[in-house]
Amino acid sequence: MGEFDNKEREEVFSKKVRAGKRTYFFDVKATRSGDYYLTVTESKKRLEDGVFVKHKIFLYKEDFEKFTEGLNETVDYIKSHQDVVEKRYEYSENGEHSPKTSDDFSF
Repeated sequence: MGEFDNKEREEVFSKKVRAGKRTYFFDVKATRSGDYYLTVTESKKRLEDGVFVKHKIFLYKEDFEKFTEGLNETVDYIKSHQDVVEKRYEYSENGEHSPKTSDDFSF
C-alpha cells in the first residue's frame, strides 16, 4: 500500500475521552476527496485477559444533524426519567484511575 492509500484515511483531528473503565476516541478523518467524517471508538479492557476490545462507528457529515437530534432526544429522555451522575476520574502516571468524589455532578 502506498501513500495514496494512507491519504484516504488522513486523521485531521482527534479527541480522547476517558470515562471510568472505558475510553472513547472521536476522530475526524478525511477521504481522498477531502470530505470529513467522524469515527467514534469505544475501547474497554477485558478483565479476564487484559485485551482491549474496541467498537467503532462511522458517522458521515450528511448524517450529523439526524444523528445529533436522535442522540440529544435519547439523552434528554434518560435525564428526565433518572438521575444521571457523571464521575470525574483522576489518572496517575501508571495509567490507573480512581473516581474523584468531590467533583461528581449531575447533568
